Amino acid sequence: MSDLIDRLREIVGEPACLSRPEELFVYECDGLTLDPQLPSVVVLPANTDEVVQIVKACREHDTPFVPRGAGTGLSGGAHAKSNAVVIETSRMKKILEVDVENRIARVQPGLVNLHLSNVVAKQGLYYAPDPSSQQVCTIGGNVAENSGGPHTLKYGATTDNILGVEFVMPDGELLRLGHDSGFAPGYDLTGVVTGSEGTLGIVTEITVKLLEVPEGIETLLGVFPDVVSACRAVMAIVGSGLVPAALEVIDQRTIEVVEDSVYKAGLPRSAGAVLLAELDGARCALDDQVKRMQKFCRDAGASDVRIAKDATERDLFWKARKGSFGAMGRLAPDLYVHDAVVPRAHLPEILEQVSEIGERYELVLANVFHAGDGNLHPIISFDKRDPDELDRVLKAGREILEACLAVGGVLTGEHGVGTEKQEFMSLLFSDCDLDAMLRLRRAFNPDGLCNPGKVLPVTRACVESNPNARGDLLELIP
Repeated sequence: MSDLIDRLREIVGEPACLSRPEELFVYECDGLTLDPQLPSVVVLPANTDEVVQIVKACREHDTPFVPRGAGTGLSGGAHAKSNAVVIETSRMKKILEVDVENRIARVQPGLVNLHLSNVVAKQGLYYAPDPSSQQVCTIGGNVAENSGGPHTLKYGATTDNILGVEFVMPDGELLRLGHDSGFAPGYDLTGVVTGSEGTLGIVTEITVKLLEVPEGIETLLGVFPDVVSACRAVMAIVGSGLVPAALEVIDQRTIEVVEDSVYKAGLPRSAGAVLLAELDGARCALDDQVKRMQKFCRDAGASDVRIAKDATERDLFWKARKGSFGAMGRLAPDLYVHDAVVPRAHLPEILEQVSEIGERYELVLANVFHAGDGNLHPIISFDKRDPDELDRVLKAGREILEACLAVGGVLTGEHGVGTEKQEFMSLLFSDCDLDAMLRLRRAFNPDGLCNPGKVLPVTRACVESNPNARGDLLELIP
């Protein structure tokens, strides 16, 4: 390893090559604090050429490597399994080009999501995907996880807003995938890479769509007696044909925690739940849509439906929603945030089951989620230093996922599989399904050195299927 570290220092310079234990400690996990693992070394490249050289150096030393953005992921995708080298892209944070006429931008992967919208706002443009961590998460990490956010309901997840990427293959070869026009003949390899969680290679540039800032925006806050009635309002709104930009539900426990924190927004503490809804588009069309939205909420049991009086109050509501995960730190030192998706029609019954599971395992559980998409985020606050509590958290988590799958749901909507959910993949996919995924991964990453031990179930080594593969790094299907 010392020879590899010397080579990495030659590539990026000594200050950008971290190897002391106290330097590595902050890279032992991402937002999933379970099963932390120290990397062997962390390198911070400044450009694509350095990434290519780092990958080739790791291959020459037969050492696995893991791409990492801001470390805000919640599924363990950036954990350094197998004593891997972490390739951290935070220094690659430039906006390389903004094409206002064609409404596209070309950026490096370390650019913070919100920074792009801030820069192009003076041209009346913005970048639509808005994860709750958008003030700190990077666009490269968003590509890896196919991140969503509250406005996914209308504008889609990251994959719907990406036109192409520059991509370093696990053998160091540099590719350009996709096309600025949005039409690339042949296989959709940009779509394959987006959401691949860093297991197929490393993204070093991204070409994204930019949208025009809407002429009008109206943000409503519906006050409900409970989460179930708020979800019934969501189903009525979507079923009517209205297409809101966002429909977010926040439960009572989350309201209390947020109102006790720096994210305080004046949310009613007496509410069993609130529905944060946003409409945007032509200003002349919004008044009627707001009236319809208010009626749907009241018909579902809302005691009040407030309309943000200006941009300041709108921003305050969104600050409360997007700061809710951070506010949960007031309850316990650790969080386990789930990410299953269910058909909207099943939201009421699933939320009742989630509540029952939390009570049965005597856990502190809150719900704040993308109701319009059916993308649930049950949040369990706990202390992982307590083995009994940790065991209960893991058991409850499995039951929540199984309940969601039983009604036709999926394991994740935006957080990814990583290490957190890989053991559950076989609950959703057949052996044939998983084998097809494995074959795709091997086409890009035949020796398993790029982000090993993620996404696909790790069961047994089978060198016969790939005589050149390292058996301890090869994911196989039973």
